[in-house]
Amino acid sequence: MTATTIAFIGLGNMGAPMAGNLVRTGHAVVGFDLAPAAQEAARAAGATVAASAEEAVSQAEVVVTMLPAGRHVKAVWEAILPACAKGALLVDCSTIDVDSARAAHALAQAQGCLSLDAPVSGGVGGASAGTLTFMAGGSDEAFARAKPVLDAMGKKVVHCGGPGAGQAAKICNNMILGISMIGVAEAFALGEKLGLSHQALFDVASTSSGQCWSLTTYCPVPGPVPTSPANKGYAPGFAADLMLKDLRLAQAAANAAGAATPLGAEAAQLYALFAGQGNGGRDFSAIIEWLRGMDDRG
Repeated sequence: MTATTIAFIGLGNMGAPMAGNLVRTGHAVVGFDLAPAAQEAARAAGATVAASAEEAVSQAEVVVTMLPAGRHVKAVWEAILPACAKGALLVDCSTIDVDSARAAHALAQAQGCLSLDAPVSGGVGGASAGTLTFMAGGSDEAFARAKPVLDAMGKKVVHCGGPGAGQAAKICNNMILGISMIGVAEAFALGEKLGLSHQALFDVASTSSGQCWSLTTYCPVPGPVPTSPANKGYAPGFAADLMLKDLRLAQAAANAAGAATPLGAEAAQLYALFAGQGNGGRDFSAIIEWLRGMDDRG
């Protein structure tokens, strides 16, 4: 593996451990974040922290961003691209709307830089363990350059197509996840009413036609999957607010494309109600508790 100088902008719950894995695999990482706590987390992981985003990218061969929304990505890329070396590769690992991702690609191209949208799946646990899945959109050249860097932070890297294709794959995947978690939660809530133990339902469904990731890896009740957030008081994990963000991105994309996604729309509505009642910071699998409460609400 060839060591690479990498700038990492956005050192939050996901970004800091991702930067740490780049350091552990031999890369030189210069990070930046507005939050002092995030800066300290990056230092603890072995990264150097710059005084500004522009300083962080000035000597970087590769720039990775992990930011909250499309407007942040576009604003940061507009600010840093003039400070980047011509031919630098910019990789955005945020989950944002497809249009913003394509706009970011256009900004990079105008500056003579390669670019990739590469959102991730796997949550904070995957970021820490280096087992993320990356869904990449961009040119073949950009993907080939980025893949060794992404391999240092994940276990699977998929080139999904041209600019914006990574974001398209991510929102489709997470729409499946949101819908399936509600289905699994409803089944366990019904099973409880019918006198089934959690373990009995898990043993049947996990080895038959009800099998899915929301059940076998992230079971929303304590016991059957010891590593699931249900065994930790529903500490995220993947927060309900983030699930709601992704479901809303999927709905915006579906409306723009003229695609019928009635279950996706219903999942977005249910997570909006769940998060709106003070549950946005809890793991998204905690929706089972809210669904149980619907019995009392009629």
